[in-house]
Amino acid sequence: MAQDFRLPDLGEGLPEAELVQWLVAVGDTVALNQTIAEVETAKAVVELPSPHAGTVTALHAAPGDVVAVGSVLISFDTGAGAPAPAPDATVSRSAEAASSASASAAPASEPNLVGYGAAPRSAGRPQRRARVAGTVAAASDTAVLEAAPHDAIQFADVVERAVERPRSTPPVRKLAKQLGVDLALVEATGASGVITRADVEAYAERVGAVTVTPAAAESAEPVERFELPRPDDAGARTTRTPIRGVRRMTAEAMVRSAFTAPHVTTFLTVDVTATSELIASLRADRALQEHRIGVMAVAAKAVCLALARHPGLNSKWDDAAGEIVEHHYVNLGIAAATGRGLVVPNIRDAQELTLVELADAIRGLAETARSGRTAPADMMGGTFSITNVGVFGVDAGTPIINPGEAGILALGAVRRQPWEHRGEIALRDVMTLALSFDHRLVDGEQGSRFLVDVADILREPGRAMLLR
Repeated sequence: MAQDFRLPDLGEGLPEAELVQWLVAVGDTVALNQTIAEVETAKAVVELPSPHAGTVTALHAAPGDVVAVGSVLISFDTGAGAPAPAPDATVSRSAEAASSASASAAPASEPNLVGYGAAPRSAGRPQRRARVAGTVAAASDTAVLEAAPHDAIQFADVVERAVERPRSTPPVRKLAKQLGVDLALVEATGASGVITRADVEAYAERVGAVTVTPAAAESAEPVERFELPRPDDAGARTTRTPIRGVRRMTAEAMVRSAFTAPHVTTFLTVDVTATSELIASLRADRALQEHRIGVMAVAAKAVCLALARHPGLNSKWDDAAGEIVEHHYVNLGIAAATGRGLVVPNIRDAQELTLVELADAIRGLAETARSGRTAPADMMGGTFSITNVGVFGVDAGTPIINPGEAGILALGAVRRQPWEHRGEIALRDVMTLALSFDHRLVDGEQGSRFLVDVADILREPGRAMLLR
């Protein structure tokens, strides 16, 4: 029995997602809930589980394609007796542009959430049909068309006749995309005519150029590729990268924040030698060595304690309701720089955690973010954020507030330098703190007092014992 799986609403209200990579290929047998693909939304990379157990008959998008929510993503044969699929049904972006598309009646329903199965069939929704190039197919291709199901076949780019897409694995296709290599031009040396990683690397080394097929060059819709310098064009001066996914979302959020919330930034340089000594003693404790407690964890604890005394920094401006919402909990955002852009997952109810628990939570969020596995829900509902620019050797900056929050604290680099200490000059560990806050919610006095409270704890961690 044939089943189509449509790209579901991933729980974020976003209209589309970019296909990062397929983890299955046409002809593979998959189990229920097996991960079949990775897609990137404007917030995170999400793994898609299979809603069916069966054989993959068609892949309706290629890595790099932007797929609308509700569009057919993959087709399955869930029972015996179904016709065999075409050798490879992956659709390339250039093939989409070169072919003529038409639609017929197909199921209509709202896309469902991941893990809840494919959308039920009903009438009234356009259904994907096979795309045939404008030139006449050879006799062998016509036979394939007649033998296979109409919806299971997708034709690749053609010049003089319809041709089969080169066979390769998802990692190899991803490598080819990164190197700007057209797989149709690569000679396969693998078993059964499969293109290997070595084939792609050898071709890239031999020609060293971004190849665009003639059909793609003539199409009305340009093919988006990275513009890489060529050996015979060493003067190439630009590289173009599509603005998508997390980077687009981050840019839009920062612009919205910068031009909506009136930012004020205040700075304070503080002697954190006592905090450095505390961290060194905790790391020397064998029972705590695996927890990797650092200045970020101590600062997070200090922020949680200071927010309890200054609730204005833990509030939200609700313009639609005409209200200021004061939170009685702290969902602490931790800014993490990743290859896909800046993400700010948050630690839920951070005020309830010990220093060790905060260190573990920060480490877990950072590792997940850098691997691109942060769940969209983990980046929602933050109330205050911290960013550590000190890891890049920067002393201070003016951080932009995460939308929906009242403030963000930037930690500068800890530097050993001469500093006044007990009436004398001594070498001390010194750090600059930068607090940006929404002036609609917090005035200068409140922001300054909050920053001083955080600095006092970092200056003398024992003072935390006096706060609640």
